[in-house]
Amino acid sequence: MSEDTRARADDTADDATAEAAPAEQAATEKRERGGSRKRGFALFLRDVALIIVAAIIISFLIKTFLIRSFYIPSESMEDTLLVNDRIIVNQLVPDVTAIERGDVIVFTDPGGWLDPVYEAPKDPISGFFEWLGSIVGLTAPDSNDHLIKRVIGLPGDHVTCCNDFGQLSVNGVALDEDPYVRLPDGVTKVSRDDFDVTVPEGSLWVMGDNRWNSRDSRYNRDKPGNGFVPIDDVVGRAILISWPVERWTWLDNYPLVFDGVENDATPSPEPTATETSGG
Repeated sequence: MSEDTRARADDTADDATAEAAPAEQAATEKRERGGSRKRGFALFLRDVALIIVAAIIISFLIKTFLIRSFYIPSESMEDTLLVNDRIIVNQLVPDVTAIERGDVIVFTDPGGWLDPVYEAPKDPISGFFEWLGSIVGLTAPDSNDHLIKRVIGLPGDHVTCCNDFGQLSVNGVALDEDPYVRLPDGVTKVSRDDFDVTVPEGSLWVMGDNRWNSRDSRYNRDKPGNGFVPIDDVVGRAILISWPVERWTWLDNYPLVFDGVENDATPSPEPTATETSGG
């Protein structure tokens, strides 16, 4: 091969190499951009997963130690709470903050207050989402295992009903319960049945706001605890109606209703109750 031929061949090879270099560089850059996008997407997915896990953990801790949600399954607290209302419960009561008269509290069944409820089996998918919702406090599958009532008597209180005006009295002070009590039309007596009780130490006397349609302390005198609710059974104080939106409101404990009531009674060592008429 002549020198000219070799020179032309070398020039052709150099030209081919020069032409191939930009194409190879472009392919390399394309691969790098693709890899960068994949790494960015993987980092994005990792961050989303971390956020979801952190949200679940935080929600679980809040539900476990601070607040949780319940729904209302019965009419016993109307018109304060309606069936299927959802409420937020402050679980710092009573461990951190003391229970007060007038508080609306959620508590576990002291024994025999609730009738057994049959729940139809759920399909695995709905069961999973309900379980997940319960972990973060968005659902309350155990609402049927709890009760919600208003605290009327604290440990040591002497609670009686009814006086000549149909009112309930605590430690001799008659209460004007009009702000929250629901009575049948034409009825002024705040309890269908009379009673006279002294609340034992470590317990509460509770009643529903829908006084003539509430299976509360009055009507569980034949159950464990004689109708009194152990403070240890209290889950917390209901503070807010969270759903439906149009019923969003803070729940009041009406301190003015109990204004002037002093705990001047001596707590009974054992739960006792004197019934003045059937209940």
